[in-house]
Amino acid sequence: MLGPAVLGLSLWALLHLGTGAPLCLSQQLRMKGDYVLGGLFPLSEAGEAGLGSRTQPSSPVCTRFSLDGLLWALAMKMAVEEINNRSDLLPGLRLGYDLFDTCSEPVVAMKPSLMFLAKADSRDIAAYCNYTQYQPRVLAVIGPYSSELAVVTGRFFGFFLMPQVSYGASMELLSARETFPSFFRTVLSDRVQLTAAVELLQEFGWNWVAALGSDDEYGRQGLGIFSTLAAAHSICIAHEGLVPLPRADGLLLGKVQDVLHQVNQSSVQVVLLFASAPAAHALFSYSISSKLSSKVWVASEAWLTSDLVMGLPGMAQVGTVLGFLQRGAQLHKFSQYVKTHLALAANPVFCAALGEREEGLEEDVVGRRCPQCDYITLQNVSTGLNHHQTFSVYAAVYSVAQALHNTLQCNASGCPMQDPVKPWQLLENMYNLTFHAGGLTLRFNSNGNVDMEYDLKLWVWQGPVPELHDVGRFNGSLWTDSLKIRWHTSNNQKPVSQCSRQCQEGQVRRVKGFHSCCYDCVDCKAGSYQKSPDDLACSFCNQDEWSPERSTRCFRRRLRFLAWGEPAVLLLLLLLSLALGLVLAALGLFIRHRDSPLVQASGGPLACFGLVCLGLVCLSVLLFPGQPSPALCLAQQPSSHLPLTGCLSTFILQAAEIFVESELPLSWADRLSGCLRGPWAWLVVLLAMLVEAALCAWYLVAFPPEVVTDWRLLPTEALVHCRTRSWVSFGLVHATNATLAFLCFLGTFLVQSRPGHYNRARGLTFAMLAYFITWVSFVPLLANVQVVLRPAVQMGALLLCVLGILAAFHLPRCYLLVRQPELNTPEFFLGRGPGDARERNDGDTGNQGRPE
Repeated sequence: MLGPAVLGLSLWALLHLGTGAPLCLSQQLRMKGDYVLGGLFPLSEAGEAGLGSRTQPSSPVCTRFSLDGLLWALAMKMAVEEINNRSDLLPGLRLGYDLFDTCSEPVVAMKPSLMFLAKADSRDIAAYCNYTQYQPRVLAVIGPYSSELAVVTGRFFGFFLMPQVSYGASMELLSARETFPSFFRTVLSDRVQLTAAVELLQEFGWNWVAALGSDDEYGRQGLGIFSTLAAAHSICIAHEGLVPLPRADGLLLGKVQDVLHQVNQSSVQVVLLFASAPAAHALFSYSISSKLSSKVWVASEAWLTSDLVMGLPGMAQVGTVLGFLQRGAQLHKFSQYVKTHLALAANPVFCAALGEREEGLEEDVVGRRCPQCDYITLQNVSTGLNHHQTFSVYAAVYSVAQALHNTLQCNASGCPMQDPVKPWQLLENMYNLTFHAGGLTLRFNSNGNVDMEYDLKLWVWQGPVPELHDVGRFNGSLWTDSLKIRWHTSNNQKPVSQCSRQCQEGQVRRVKGFHSCCYDCVDCKAGSYQKSPDDLACSFCNQDEWSPERSTRCFRRRLRFLAWGEPAVLLLLLLLSLALGLVLAALGLFIRHRDSPLVQASGGPLACFGLVCLGLVCLSVLLFPGQPSPALCLAQQPSSHLPLTGCLSTFILQAAEIFVESELPLSWADRLSGCLRGPWAWLVVLLAMLVEAALCAWYLVAFPPEVVTDWRLLPTEALVHCRTRSWVSFGLVHATNATLAFLCFLGTFLVQSRPGHYNRARGLTFAMLAYFITWVSFVPLLANVQVVLRPAVQMGALLLCVLGILAAFHLPRCYLLVRQPELNTPEFFLGRGPGDARERNDGDTGNQGRPE
């Protein structure tokens, strides 16, 4: 703690700060202690001339002062002094520090790195076979800030297993434990930052972007990670390029021009710039001078808060700048700490005492640590006091202190372990270390990284330098407050950065060229659908599903068959009722007048049997509607054709009787007529039905119909029907009936009727014509109609066949029975009157001459 006298002097110096007298701030960059921590900070920069012109290994001169680097160094001083004043952390021990400028150049950072590894109280690094007992000047190193320097120093310190905790190096490569076994950091890796950037692009629908990176390890590796993440999230990189770092070779301008012109011509509205601050400065300098179109710039943490970029004149015209910054704890005491130490550095008494206390700073070797630091003012540092990186430095110091506390097995009374701790011993306690800093609990994971949140920052211009406003947060998932974002567009509308318009529902993308984001929108046809918005091809529905055009889902197919409630079936059922009613009426009349000449001339009992068969044919029609089943499919054809065979077999007996009576001599006719009546007639009917039954049995055994479900015939339904496996066997089932009808027709159509007698042949002829007309029309109709209507066609054919036979043969007889009963005589129907006998006798003796 500072004494009252020192505080009084500090107050006096604070009032006189800024009068122009040099400070002694550069002398405060080293302090002795029981254990010393090395520090690497970018206190200055090499400028645009770079270090490539060196011809001798002399110490380079860094010209441009970096205020941020000085504040980070002061944050380390504050953390060390806090720890030294605490009783619960490293009690009884005093930490020291040795802070150096890296000039943001690897070649500059090598000298302090060698100083850190020199043997304690020496300037030499000895070569040993085993460095287990080697005690270097420092126990651990805080820094450096940039990833490029950390890659160089990380391998160097890794050989000695010296713990190194960076407060700004975010390159993903540094997480590799095999290459950097002693590297830790209190910032998130670039992969986390780029994951957040990809989610930001997705949040605003930007899938057509440019990606630029600085031409160094930091930028190249960042672009590689972004390319992988972007491809995994369907984000297309229209242009990818590297921005060269400022050099004195004169090639910078041409390369920057090429990069920016390609970006400007690619029509993208969003650019991810993952670059170091000098590269970003060079890029925006040319962009402003060339007045290129404004874009949305997604910034990396390396340049988002860089005063080098933010203070560039005309920077407000580049567009909207968004980026992620790591969230840390607020160090409220830091502002007062800086002001106090600036005041002390302006106090001659304090500076004189500091010089006496810190003798042996080896200025002859390292030179003045930070000459520019001695000429700053309070106004210079006021703008950077709340820099987000300050907490990362503060936390890095506390991580080393906690690891040392654990290594020394310290407790409230002290630290029992008295032997000096070697760097490699400290490293063992750094792995998976949990420590506290600024009220936060942090932990190193197996890769030496910490888990922290990001704030989404937006540049808001309210003066020559932009302010950073919070517009979102990332803690594994992104949250944004879009209403707080001010876009660079004239109407404050969110810029659109897409190669092609968003496809509508039910459309998929057909990629054009090499980029998946440039595409045509193609409609999904019926039977396919768009499974997800990112699909490049339509997905086909399952066979039991269907979909309309431009669909995003499939629907279950409804089973389709000839249902009972369909109009066609209802019409056929009305026709069935008519046919069955006529059959039953005719059958009733024939049974009532079974002994009448008309019924006897029509076949008597055989006529009634034929009507019963026609009734069964009508009833067989009821097997066709409804959902098919295996039993129904097997029963349909036999149940309709066997009764029809029975009916036609009765007709052929009548046709044969008519043919015999009219065309054969009387002696033959009397003999054959007896065979065509009585038991022999029933034997013929039975024989015909047995033949038809055999054909049906062969049809059902050899080629049984089966129930099939056709998923593709109908667009939205699944057709369930009885499939005929063999149309030849199906035709043979019809062959028996067709043969009977044909023989019946042959036996009657040439027979002439006798005057005064009923023409029995005419009714049979027209009945057979009705049969043939029906079934000949049935064949082409069945072949051309839709499968779903085939059962209806068969129903119609059977009913029309029955109605044709009734209309041609049975109904005229029923009419005579009802309306003209006086004609129901043996002479008119059976030809058994006296005149008939005389005519027959005359016919038999006609060859001997007729009487005059």
